[in-house]
Amino acid sequence: MPPNNPLPASPGDADADLARAFQELAKGERTASAMETQLTALERKIDDLLATVASADESDNASTETAGETAGTGEDQFEKK
Repeated sequence: MPPNNPLPASPGDADADLARAFQELAKGERTASAMETQLTALERKIDDLLATVASADESDNASTETAGETAGTGEDQFEKK
């Protein structure tokens, strides 16, 4: 039965394993950084879309209120006659 000890056979193997681990760690950090940049860009686009929708809603509400006020004014004029 082979030993369960994951220690390298020689100090050179340990250095190579450590170097490989640092390379993988650096690759993971670069990947995380790229994903963070993409996420930030996506969040910015979502914020822009939400602002556009909110602006359109406010515009629609303002025109609806203005139309309602105009209609109300017209009705009041008919009742007074």
